[in-house]
Amino acid sequence: MDLFDRQAKKEGPLADRLRPTRLVDVVGQRHLLGSGQLLARLIRADRTPSMVLWGPPGTGKTTLAQVIAHETSATFVPFSAVLGGVPALRKEIAAAKDRRRMGRRSLLFVDEIHRFNKAQQDALLPHVEDGTVTLIGATTENPSFAVNAALLSRARVFRLESLSEEDVQAVLRRALTHPDGLRVEITDEAVEALSVAARGDARRALTVLEALAADGRVVDLALVADAFEAKTLLYDKAGEEHYNVVSAFIKSMRGSDPDAALYWMMRMLEAGDDPRFVLRRMMIFASEDIGNADPRALTVAVAADQAFQRLGMPEAMHAMAQCCTYLAVAPKSNAAYKGFLAARADVQEHGALPVPLKLRNAPTKAMKAWGYGDGYRYPHDEGGVAGGETYLPEKLVGARYYVPTQSGLEARIRDRLRRIRGEVDENSDPPQE
Repeated sequence: MDLFDRQAKKEGPLADRLRPTRLVDVVGQRHLLGSGQLLARLIRADRTPSMVLWGPPGTGKTTLAQVIAHETSATFVPFSAVLGGVPALRKEIAAAKDRRRMGRRSLLFVDEIHRFNKAQQDALLPHVEDGTVTLIGATTENPSFAVNAALLSRARVFRLESLSEEDVQAVLRRALTHPDGLRVEITDEAVEALSVAARGDARRALTVLEALAADGRVVDLALVADAFEAKTLLYDKAGEEHYNVVSAFIKSMRGSDPDAALYWMMRMLEAGDDPRFVLRRMMIFASEDIGNADPRALTVAVAADQAFQRLGMPEAMHAMAQCCTYLAVAPKSNAAYKGFLAARADVQEHGALPVPLKLRNAPTKAMKAWGYGDGYRYPHDEGGVAGGETYLPEKLVGARYYVPTQSGLEARIRDRLRRIRGEVDENSDPPQE
């Protein structure tokens, strides 16, 4: 680092000025950097492989990459997957080859590696494989979905976790004693509140502290509360966290927990998810997980969707909350869902089996002469049920796709079907709802 770089660093953001260069100074990530942990051993043995660092914002991905470069005496080469194209990447690779000939290694740090396009990945792959560069990619997205499989196969994935409140407090207190830190008075209560509000993001905590210290006032609890009045949620509507929250929402309704269901629904809506997406999920759930145990569930879900279309937000929130809680407490059955899966499997296995002649319409004399409709029993002529009649193709007679449960209204449906099929005495008492 030359004189101008040092001066620029001193004038840079607080989070950048305090970025450690030694492994012992890194805060958090004990599951990776603690005594005896694999990554710590690899760094100390100077045998770090290409890797992808995956974790939430502010957990130290860039810091760790710089620490690895410093600890292993490699040249740190930052590269932005957003701003840098293939020509810039090839230029860095050429420089890395020159350094390699001189016995120096290059650590190529690719920020937001999930944004690498195919051309960038293709240009980089052979140089990672032959050791021209050691790749360290940083991403907040699940690498399994966000990084090309070929590139991922050549790198180890290390998952970083959000910092604990104690870790964030340690970072904040370091900012008050570090030579490049802040000269500001802050109360213990403010430090604790700031560490909680940062939600595991050290960079966010330092950025807010730097802003609060700008006017020289004592940073107290009130100032911190004002700074975090407008809270934001860690939630990428296109990323893994989105699907994690959706999964928790569905499983909470399926588990008949209205409190948890409401919480996860509000997590989605407060983070800016489209209410129409949430409503679609509830309509699907009403049929897939409740079905005929409570047929009204689908009506409630569709009505909530219609209320949103007419009212918009936030007024439609009332209908969405009503729907969410109704679905959560309703009796559950996936019998209809399992039924269509089983029926589809037979369709796919047996193909287009012929429709029995007795079930075919006969609108012409010729069709009647061919036997279309012969033997069909009209249920209304037999008290509503043609006992013992079959309606499936001959090859599938006796197949059972819809098997009602004993949950909610479906218990009555189950009993009715058994009576229709002659499995119970018609004169026995039906079950009570």
